Amino acid sequence: MKHSILMDVDTGIDDALAIMFALRHPDIVVKAISCVSGNVDLDTVVDNTLKILDLMDAPQIPVAGGAVRPLIENARSAAFIHGEDGLGNVNLPATSRTPLPVHAVEMMRHVLSESSEPLTLVALAPLTNVALLLRTYPECAQKIERILFMGGSASVGNATAVAEFNIWHDPEAAHIVINSGIPLTMYGLDVFNTVGMNTQQVSSLVTAEDRVSRVLGGLLAFRAEGPESEPELALSLIGDAGAVCSLVADSGLMYRETCPVQVQLAAGASRGQTMVDRRNHVGEDTIHGTADVWPDIDIVFSADVPQVLDLFLSTLGVRTESD
Repeated sequence: MKHSILMDVDTGIDDALAIMFALRHPDIVVKAISCVSGNVDLDTVVDNTLKILDLMDAPQIPVAGGAVRPLIENARSAAFIHGEDGLGNVNLPATSRTPLPVHAVEMMRHVLSESSEPLTLVALAPLTNVALLLRTYPECAQKIERILFMGGSASVGNATAVAEFNIWHDPEAAHIVINSGIPLTMYGLDVFNTVGMNTQQVSSLVTAEDRVSRVLGGLLAFRAEGPESEPELALSLIGDAGAVCSLVADSGLMYRETCPVQVQLAAGASRGQTMVDRRNHVGEDTIHGTADVWPDIDIVFSADVPQVLDLFLSTLGVRTESD
């Protein structure tokens, strides 16, 4: 099955992996890539996206920059996780590609309206651009088959104890998207935190002969410094690329449930939390008439890690030492 997609990214390390996979998989057609501030500032996100297109010898896919900050709050960079350049300091060559001279929302509207069929919107970043699109051009919702977003969690957070970075970065935008009525798939931290490579696999990529393998290894080998550092495996996750893998993965590779979900907007420790209702019985909130109706979302909860990694690596045409 072919998937025509529009990608929305804040290209840091794992967004780069996701773009690489999407460009190489034979059943995915990337129509355009919109950029938003998130992992790093917008200009760096755009530049990184163009450099990854160069790395993969991609055709002239339209790329445009969008929102420079969340709808309400100030931008908060995650460069300490991705490196100051957003790409783990792998030092990719300068690019001669240029982004379109229009706002990403305008590009997204144009691509959707000109498409002969509905597109899947793969959102791997804070959802600011997507929310702006739906608020500015609500008719575009009819041309979106599904929004697959990397974000949220039914368990722990990473930005806070309960909030995942992409949702926490712009909770209002996430609330707009989750309550849009468009079919949604959530690829959150529950699965995100499990799909990673070990040190031996990454080391074999770093020393490989082909350039794509070496860059892949360099991205996965990057280690954050300081008190925010995570255990080693956590920084060798394929991250956002796993969300794109879920588009084409066989049904047995990933476990999904459909659950009601809402985003916490209130100030405080729970702001940005994706509240996932996994109850199998009617609660007191429903019995006493205090429950709101939450949208049902298809959620990826777990994955067959070896098989997903095999899908990812084989699509890129690379091998690791432990294969």
